[in-house]
Formats: sequence, C-alpha cells, structure tokens
Amino acid sequence: MSRYYKAEHEEKRKEIKAFFDQEVQPYIDQWEIEQHIPKSIWKKMGERGYLGYGFPEEYGGTNRDFWYNVLLVEEVSKIRSGGFNAAFGITQMALPYIHKYGSEHLKQKYLKPVILGDMNCCMAITEPGGGSDVANAKTVAIKEGDHYIVNGSKTFITNGILGDYFVTVVKTDPNAGFTGFSLLIIDANAEGVTKNPIHKMGWHASDTAELGFNNVKVPIENLIGTEGSGFFYLMGGLQYERLSMALGSINDAVNALEYTIQQKAKLLKGADNQQKRHDLAQMVADVELSKQFVYQCCQNHEEGEYMVLECSIAKVNATALADKIIIKCIEIMDDLGVREDHFLARMYRDSRIGTIGGGSQEIMFEIISKMVIDDKKYGAA
Repeated sequence: MSRYYKAEHEEKRKEIKAFFDQEVQPYIDQWEIEQHIPKSIWKKMGERGYLGYGFPEEYGGTNRDFWYNVLLVEEVSKIRSGGFNAAFGITQMALPYIHKYGSEHLKQKYLKPVILGDMNCCMAITEPGGGSDVANAKTVAIKEGDHYIVNGSKTFITNGILGDYFVTVVKTDPNAGFTGFSLLIIDANAEGVTKNPIHKMGWHASDTAELGFNNVKVPIENLIGTEGSGFFYLMGGLQYERLSMALGSINDAVNALEYTIQQKAKLLKGADNQQKRHDLAQMVADVELSKQFVYQCCQNHEEGEYMVLECSIAKVNATALADKIIIKCIEIMDDLGVREDHFLARMYRDSRIGTIGGGSQEIMFEIISKMVIDDKKYGAA
C-alpha cells in the first residue's frame, strides 16, 4: 500500500477511524432499524473537512489528493453498513457536477453548504421506466420566461427524503437525442415536488425515495453548465461513481473475509477442512487481484485519466465478487451467518444492490462490449 499511501494519509486514516468509532459505529444498528441517518452526523463530518476532499478551500474544501477520498471510502466501508456508505457516497457523487460546471452562484448556494455539512443532496437520474438506461429519461423541463417547468418522476433516489436538493437529469429539448439532456438543481421543498419513501431489501440506513415533479418551477439560474450538455457531463461523472462503488465493494469483501478467517482460523487448521481452506485461499487471491486493479484505476483517476473501460470493468468485477464472497463467508460461518442481527446478513442484503446501482451489470457489459468489439470511443465532456 505504500505505493499509493504516504505517512500523512495514514495519519488522517487514524483520525477518521477514531471519529467513526465514536460518532457512527455505536449508532449504526439503530440507524439501520430506523432507516434514518441524523443530519447532525454530516455536520460533524463537514466540520472536520471530510466532505470536502478535492474541493477548493474557498468553498470549504481541503483541496487534498484523491487518495484521501479513497481512504475515506475504505473507512466508511468498515462501518459495515451499505446504507451509510450510500448516503455518504451519493453526496460526493453529486457535488463534482456543480463544482466543474456550475456557476459561482450555484457553488455558493449549493456546493459550499454541503461541504460544510449544513445541507445534504442527491442525484436524481433513474426513472421508473428507464432503470440504468439514462438515455430513456422522460422527465422534461420546458423553459417559460425565467423558469423551467419540470414534469416527470424519478425512482430509487438515495437521500431523496432527507436531501435538501436534487441534481436532476431532465430533457430540456424533448425532441433531441443525447443533446436534449441537461442537469438542473431542484430544491426539495419546491412546490409540486412529492417524495414517497421506498422500503428496500438492503441499504436500510439510507433513505430512498420515488420523486414526483408536477409543474415544478425552477429558476433558469439553477441550470448546471450549458443546456443540452447534461448527458455528456453525466457520462464523465459516472466514472467516478463506478470507481467508488468498486472500491466500496472490494472493501466489503475484505471485511467479510477478514472476519470469517479470524472467527474460523482455529477450526480450519489441518487437512480435515481442506476444501474450506482452499475456498478461503481462492477468495483471498480473487480479492487481492481485484483490489490492485481498483487501486490502479484510482491512481489513474488521480493523474487525470478518463477511464470508461477500466471503471466499467472495476465496477462489474468488484460488485459481483463482493456478492459472491459474502455469500461464501455466510456458508463457512454456518448458522451464525444467517442470523438477522449478524452483520454478514446485512452485508449480504447490501451487496445485492451494488450490482444494480450506478449502472447494472448488463449496462457495464454493454459498455465494455461496445468498446472492445465495436471499437466505440468515449471522451471526456
């Protein structure tokens, strides 16, 4: 790990771990039951700069290198709650669009408060009839005077209930193709916005909503970047999302493996348990290979590379591997692993969503096949 992490990274890791051990870990079971994370925790994280890695200091950020984000994701994963991971991660995925393409007004009004922990936000992309296919989004935003009038719906929106605003994919030109999409910030309390909670199989700590937009008036100044560029902004940002999901999934697999080996080490000594020993050895090998690939992708990201193929591979491999390994660890743990109050049962529920969110396995395979078979090229926006 010394190839990527320096001494100052590891010092910060100790600080973050101590914070989570005190402020999050003792309450995570309660938040899982309540399906609610108090906003106060984001304020505490904002005060310590944890929500601002990679963002300029003028907006409350700490302007650190990408490996601080990586170690933060790793420490969040050790909390063993996919819901907390998702609630934290979706905020970090939404902010770069405002930072990269938003006006100064939007940065001050919407970017800075989230970094400081005073607000929370989310991405509103998925629609009931579209799933992972962003190009099928039907939510429209028609310009009328100094406002857009938004109509449509979104679903499976993490932080959709408690978020203060949504970075929303809309069609500003319903008759255009990819050039008809835009990104619009919609305030959660705007007239005409409805939020209905979705009760999920996993990710219980995070709130998830179906959103409705009924003639919602949104100021034109809430447009992120230029009209018609939203799809291309999104394609660039999704690489970071997929890389983060890969990193989180790999660390979920590591957590499950470390626990299982620790608990079963004495029982697995000797040739009588050779099959389970070899199963664990193979899982360790698989995780290490995937982890090193994800780390290399993180380094490439830090160096500014635009990696559609690599991030798609990382995401599809890591999420599927975590799912497979967590199931196998439950089997090795025998009856203990299937108890509802055991964290492995929670990890199993949570890992299933990883293969769907941020682009399903099928979407990832389609992207990979287009690039390696059809010679499709993707460039940064």
